[in-house]
This record gives sequence, C-alpha cells and structure tokens, in this order.
Amino acid sequence: MKGIVLAGGSGTRLYPITRAISKQLIPIFDKPMIYYPLSVLMLADIREILVISTPQDLPAFRRLLGDGSDFGLKLSYAEQRTPAGIAEAFIIGREFIGEDDVCLILGDHLLYGNGLTKLLKEAVLTVENTRKAAIFAYPVATPEQYGVVELSADGKCLSLEEKPATPKSNYAVIGLYFYPNDVLQLAPQVSPSPRGELEITAVNEMYMQMDRLQAHVMGHGYAWLDTGTHDAISEASTFVEVIEKRQGFKIACLEAIAFRKGWIGSERLEQIAATMMNTQYGRHLYELAQQHKSEQQ
Repeated sequence: MKGIVLAGGSGTRLYPITRAISKQLIPIFDKPMIYYPLSVLMLADIREILVISTPQDLPAFRRLLGDGSDFGLKLSYAEQRTPAGIAEAFIIGREFIGEDDVCLILGDHLLYGNGLTKLLKEAVLTVENTRKAAIFAYPVATPEQYGVVELSADGKCLSLEEKPATPKSNYAVIGLYFYPNDVLQLAPQVSPSPRGELEITAVNEMYMQMDRLQAHVMGHGYAWLDTGTHDAISEASTFVEVIEKRQGFKIACLEAIAFRKGWIGSERLEQIAATMMNTQYGRHLYELAQQHKSEQQ
C-alpha cells in the first residue's frame, strides 16, 4: 500500500501566517505540522509516500523532507495547482499509485492514542482482505460541524452527510482514508460540488452504495486534532507539549519511528542527531541511539 499526504490549500483561515508559509509547515510544538500525518502513515507500515502541495510550497517541503531516506521512506512530490478538492489527489497521484492500494491523509491532522498502530493495520487489512474502503469515525460533541457517518452495530456505513442540521449520529469522519486500487477509476467520475471541488464524500458514497465502505471507530481513548485554525494550532501544541514532557518521548518523531521499525540503523540515527544537538529534538534522537548501543553490549 502507498500513501498520500495532501498538503495543499491556501490556508485562508490562518492568514496572515499562511501568506508566506504553507499551513503544513507551521510548527505544532517542536516539529512541523506535516510530521504528524507522515507519522500516521509510517505507523501503518507505509513507506512509499506522495506529498501533494502547491507549486509555490513544494520546494519548502523538499528542503524539509528530502527524498525521505532519513526516515526510512521513499518520498515523491506532486503539484495541486488549485484547491480542487480532496478526491483530486487520486487523479494527481494516479501514476504514483500504479497498481497498489492507497491511504490518503490530510496534512493538517494529528492522531494520537494507545492502540493507534493496531487500528491502522486493521484498516490496511480491511482493504487488502475484503477490497472495501476504510474510513475512521470519531465521536464529537458538535457533529453538525463535520461530515457525519451513521453506523450499524458492526461498523457498516448506513449514511454520510456533510454538516447536517440534524445529525443521525455523533460520529465525524476524519481526514484519513484507505482505499483499494479501484479508487483510481471512481475518483474521476466525481462531479464538482457547488463550491467547485471534487469531494471525498462523493467517493465514499460510491463505496457505500456498493456495500464496500467500512468504518473503524476511534473511541474516547484517542485524540484527533484538526489543526486548521489559530486556536486549534495552539491547543494541539499544548497537547503535544504536555504528553512529551510528562511521558518522556516524542510524538510523531519520524526518525525514531523509522529506527524502532528497523528502517534506519543506530549509526544513521546518531548522524542525524548530530545535526540538531542544540535542540531537544536532536538530543532525544542521540539518547535513543546511545540507549540502543548500550543494550547491544
């Protein structure tokens, strides 16, 4: 399975900051926003990833992430010239996806929780074993502000609605989607919505009509943060800071994830750490490499 991070858009809700910088490059506590969705794909064991962004922002992502080798990844890049909708990612990424299945995550989403890796791998198996698409449902207090999914007891999707006045459930659909390869045939069939975009909800509705849409529920033990506003960025940064300082590890530390998965070795980890030793982030990587060396002796 391949992965896509959609990191485009104009970020108008974050003006004036995003007049000069991509929203997904804004820091969430101690690392760029895009690290968080990338970490989700890595936890799902997805290593070939396409980053889609605007023509003006792509050079900055290339400078930050390179070819992905520091994280045990193979990264590619593609342009979305105008914000034409989430579903356009499958049209832009057709050649990259090839004959593989695909996971798409929005570039401003932060997910955290014990058992997240297990939940992600279950979604991968849903696609691989049943050829169904997999979405994630998250309980919210104000479902009328989100895309809402109505579920049966076994997780079957009964209905999908965008910001309904009278929601049929309190489950919001978050910006993380797993699809079998035939999404490449379905996405081009989507007609632009009244706001001129190819909506991902239309793709999900196609799968639902074929009885091929499965929802995985993220219970109250998980955090889902959509960092699309100034308040949300501040709240997410505080959340990450509190967790990291109290528990002594770093959320969405891409090099550490790659190291623990065996995608990069301790020597490479130490080399990367050496370039950032005047930061807490770099020292964390160095300590991780040293701990591994001492355990091997």
